[in-house]
Amino acid sequence: MTPVCLVNEAINGALKDFLVFDIAPEVYSSLIVIGIIIILAIIVGIQSHFHNPLKKTRGLLFLAETGTQFFDNLVSNMMGPSFRGFGGYVMAIAVYLFIAFIFGLTGLPSPVTYLAVPLSLGLCTFVLIHATSVRFTKFQYFKRYIDPFPIFLPINLISMWSPLLSLTLRLFGNALAGWVLMSIVYSALEQLSSLIFAFLPAGVNSIFIAPIITPILHAYFDLFSGFIQTTVFIFLTMIFIGQEEPEDIAQQYVEEGGK
Repeated sequence: MTPVCLVNEAINGALKDFLVFDIAPEVYSSLIVIGIIIILAIIVGIQSHFHNPLKKTRGLLFLAETGTQFFDNLVSNMMGPSFRGFGGYVMAIAVYLFIAFIFGLTGLPSPVTYLAVPLSLGLCTFVLIHATSVRFTKFQYFKRYIDPFPIFLPINLISMWSPLLSLTLRLFGNALAGWVLMSIVYSALEQLSSLIFAFLPAGVNSIFIAPIITPILHAYFDLFSGFIQTTVFIFLTMIFIGQEEPEDIAQQYVEEGGK
């Protein structure tokens, strides 16, 4: 084979690899979760548009109003009045994360067990941390990398990534650990069921014990653990971003009445 043919074959192979989109199942699960949130948001928007303010809110609209008020108050108490309006972002992250955790109950893969999803959420917080610092300190932002002495520049450049790693690996590690444990339990219970009900046809005899025991484990790993990890993530997000506001600016904002 001539060198020209070898080059053409290599180029054709590279183009084929580039055009093949190998999308992980967790990405589809994430898109479904986002679709669910969009549908809920549209329903809430329609209900709020036709709602009579003189009547008591009910159902999904009441839940949305309660959640909005809760997260606005939470952000105001933890981050200060200068972050007013930030509650919408925190609420969106909390709703997405919690639904993503419990999405595994459907039998489809949970989006949080795919590293790209926790990494994307961590990157959002990471960008907001530095954007908030630039917002308050302007060009003094770059001073943080040479404090307390310029010799600390390499260390500061490395440590700046710690919030991203902390948020990403904590979320991914806990979700992956729960998924691995549940997979081991399901495999063990299927084998135990196959031994006990060996007189039944293969495949059918493995489904009897797991539905009795696993709901309790799902209640912990999907519901309780999902709630805890969601809470930890949004609290760390608020802490990391809120601490970028200088104390003198925060005090001045309070003295001016948050105007």
